[in-house]
Amino acid sequence: MVRKNLNEVIKLSDEQKKQIAGEVKAFYLDVRGEEIGIIEQQQIIELFCEHMAPIIYNKALDDAMRFMKEQFGNMESDYYLLYKDVR
Repeated sequence: MVRKNLNEVIKLSDEQKKQIAGEVKAFYLDVRGEEIGIIEQQQIIELFCEHMAPIIYNKALDDAMRFMKEQFGNMESDYYLLYKDVR
């Protein structure tokens, strides 16, 4: 399933947006020697959220699925370890 609406994938609080905007601004100043305004900061955040959030979200789901499969595999072997020796 591909999510079309960014808000279904990632929703940032106002504080998170403010923090990220500050990091974007600092990045541009430190790395590029450029000052960018609030509008540019927000546009960059929206661009990354729109294009990267679904990729990161799907990667996290894949990682969770892989982890769950490992745990279920371990659970089955652990289950059989509980068997009592019957003679």
